[in-house]
Amino acid sequence: MVVSGADGTPRWVGLVRPAQAGDRAALDVLVREFTPLIWRTARAQGLSTPDAEDVVQTVWLIVVDDLARLRDPQSLPAWLITVTRRQARHVLRARGRETLHPSTELPDRPDRTDLAEAAAVADRDRVLWRAVHRLPERCQLLVLVVAYVDRPDYARLADALAAPHGSVGPTRRRCLDKLRALLRDDPAWSTP
Repeated sequence: MVVSGADGTPRWVGLVRPAQAGDRAALDVLVREFTPLIWRTARAQGLSTPDAEDVVQTVWLIVVDDLARLRDPQSLPAWLITVTRRQARHVLRARGRETLHPSTELPDRPDRTDLAEAAAVADRDRVLWRAVHRLPERCQLLVLVVAYVDRPDYARLADALAAPHGSVGPTRRRCLDKLRALLRDDPAWSTP
């Protein structure tokens, strides 16, 4: 995650305008920064790994085509979530799927040389993401944003989630409380 600048604004915000102007290096940083958010949003919609990979690619194609129309750089995360959700639903409709079955598979496990440590981390991650998938859809998306977006704009996030302005912070807190309770009640979860 790109850290915030001295004024508290995430550094990626300063890359949106150059990317809009065709700066390939700025776009590459945005792709690295936000692909995990897009990936997890697609998976949270119930897509398989291959379908999620297709959606990630499609979302970035849409972004490249439409980025110039983005007026406020800070709205990028909310826009990416909205576009990803729409594309995921399009894929699900095209495949004729009626129900969603979120996977507990972790798409980007850390590279570890110590196999025992890697196994422990993978087990812990599986338990965590299994709990996340038990949350309501809105909570799943909020947890993803909290995990992957540095200082999200709550007003734009509320718009992306079709939630009342001012409700994102309290909803996020309730969602994280629900997640903590699910983990606390899961015998497979152990605190660090």
